[in-house]
Amino acid sequence: MIIIKTNEQIEHMRKAGEILAACHREIAKMIRPGITTQEIDQFAEAFMKKHGATPEQKGYNGYPYATCASVNDVICHGFPGKYVLKDGDIVTIDMVVNLNGWLADSAWSYAVGNVSPEAQHLLDVTKNALYKGIELAVVGNRIGDISNAIQVYAEGEGLSVVREFIGHGIGEKMHEEPQVPHYGPPHRGPRLKEGMVITIEPMLNIGTFRSKLDPDGWTARTLDGSLSAQYEHTIAITAEGPVILTAQ
Repeated sequence: MIIIKTNEQIEHMRKAGEILAACHREIAKMIRPGITTQEIDQFAEAFMKKHGATPEQKGYNGYPYATCASVNDVICHGFPGKYVLKDGDIVTIDMVVNLNGWLADSAWSYAVGNVSPEAQHLLDVTKNALYKGIELAVVGNRIGDISNAIQVYAEGEGLSVVREFIGHGIGEKMHEEPQVPHYGPPHRGPRLKEGMVITIEPMLNIGTFRSKLDPDGWTARTLDGSLSAQYEHTIAITAEGPVILTAQ
């Protein structure tokens, strides 16, 4: 069941999104060769606590961290740890902020130092794909219109679209209906209505779209070891058009 939010509820989610966006802005200043993903995770958790919020991911189905930190060939759900970021890496930091029971979700990919032209192309196209999807998140369109716009653009730029991990509705729970794939034909799926809140979060790879799971049961990597990137916003569907609740 798709849960329609009131304006008041969306405002609660916007406040959670403001904290999340501010945290990403601070993380962007931290990203450099020599820092560990664990240090980033610890900062994010402390930042949320300082602003009266909590990390919704921590404890979710046993997940032990406040953020996901996915480096290079890791598509998503990477564990923060002692890995030291080095020049040329790309890292995606994904987090969900809980403020008074209402959630906001956003992932952002960062270049570490000087990255290759191939890696920069991946980052640029993935971010552009997110906004191409957001453009179609309007009342009356269908989920498939978002999905298709992302796939057509990404594949036109020579990249592949991950199938196994998709966007979703969000509100008082991290994962609600509807599911929001980033691939597929247009004009399919649920119709977008005012008051829906969804995440759009394309994950694009330089090589194959296929993935494999690490023994930890969480960390998803590209099957061929190619680089992967992800950008994600939480979006409210309104009569005036899509509103990004996690805008930085």
